[in-house]
Amino acid sequence: MSELIIITSDDAYMKAKSGVALLVCAYDDDEKFARFNLEGAISLKDFEAMIPELSKDREIIFYCA
Repeated sequence: MSELIIITSDDAYMKAKSGVALLVCAYDDDEKFARFNLEGAISLKDFEAMIPELSKDREIIFYCA
């Protein structure tokens, strides 16, 4: 398991925008996802569906408001 690294919102934005990292809204509630969705983010449900296909080297950024 990788260690938790806290990054700035600017770093998260740049990594997600450039495709370096996958940005995941950590709420499992659709209403909260709709309310706190950041540009380029996917829902936790969509992320969970992608897990079998994701590379173990893929950087993933989880956020919640």
